[in-house]
Amino acid sequence: MQGLEERLGGKFIASITGLKPHEMYSISKMMWIKRNHPKIYEKARHIFLMEDYVIFLLTGQAKIDYSLATRTMAFDITFLEWSREIFKAADINMELMSETVPTGTAIGTVTEHAARKTGLSVHTQIVAISHDQVAAAVGAGVFTSDKAVDGAGTVECITPVFDGLPDLDAMYRGNYSVVPYVIPGKYVCYAFSYTGGALIQWCIDTLAKKEKEIADQQGISVNQLLENESESPTGMLVLPHFAGAATPYMDTGSKGAVLGLTTGTTVSEIYRACMEGVVYEMMLNMDYLQACGVQFDMLHATGGGAHSKVWMQMKADMLNVPITALATVDAGTVGSAMLTGIAVGCFQDLTEAASHMVDKRATYTPRPEMHEKYQRVYEKYKKLYQAVRPLV
Repeated sequence: MQGLEERLGGKFIASITGLKPHEMYSISKMMWIKRNHPKIYEKARHIFLMEDYVIFLLTGQAKIDYSLATRTMAFDITFLEWSREIFKAADINMELMSETVPTGTAIGTVTEHAARKTGLSVHTQIVAISHDQVAAAVGAGVFTSDKAVDGAGTVECITPVFDGLPDLDAMYRGNYSVVPYVIPGKYVCYAFSYTGGALIQWCIDTLAKKEKEIADQQGISVNQLLENESESPTGMLVLPHFAGAATPYMDTGSKGAVLGLTTGTTVSEIYRACMEGVVYEMMLNMDYLQACGVQFDMLHATGGGAHSKVWMQMKADMLNVPITALATVDAGTVGSAMLTGIAVGCFQDLTEAASHMVDKRATYTPRPEMHEKYQRVYEKYKKLYQAVRPLV
């Protein structure tokens, strides 16, 4: 990857691919294989990612959708085709790659050989879906730029929609990946924290063992027990970098921190402070995106965290945006089903698919007085990373 960046420059690569260069992307791995195992590369007849490999095994056709092609860091997100310039600089044969197709394309039916191996009917249609966050945006019913997705799972991720190609220089500076969306001409980006629900689970597993026993005795979840405290901000600061920092820093060496503890601090308060820390990190991302012109007035929340009324209200108050919690925990699965339904003719379009499959549970409205309280703490939180990072 370093050689590719030296040849083309990071900003130039991002201007084509929508991605800030990183060794996790496929083109870097192809280069590594060619350099370290040249005989294996020379024998290669085709290079697959997971999606197009499965499609090939089932249909005999080598095709990959735009969103997953983007994750190679060798796909031109403007012209929606493989980038000859990047493959040339990487010294990788572009002809080894699968054909790129729009997300949600019906590829064809299962071959007789695959049908015998899997038990599927030879009439089964195979559809190229997408990267997980793109599928989650579809499953959350977010198709316009006035809404965004709050993926409240193990990882916390906000996915806004752009009506056109965003400012790629600004996205590069904030380490945001820009990906073609399922609607032609539209794009999404990912603003995320590695520890969303994962941080809450850490707090329960590490600190709330006694509380878990009490909750079991009362017949409620430990989350419910710990959330039955005051709604006021804790005043504590939790840097949620327990697995490193994601956007806008992308600093894998960063560590988590909890500040403001006293001998009177309870487990419930630490639990709530962890919830707050995750949202403060999203406030940082929203500030950056808003400075780049991104503006939305509604979030659709999915994932396990969307079932917490306390966390949903907290997010609405802190982010100052209404949040609609969806009944579906796994919006990516729903989005995949919606795109498949459209491809095979069950639904006419995304709007019809959403009317049948996107189930809205409740909407949480920001409370101005609570937002002001959280905003005062957030002013301190904005200094937290810079204060802690030099020490760890």
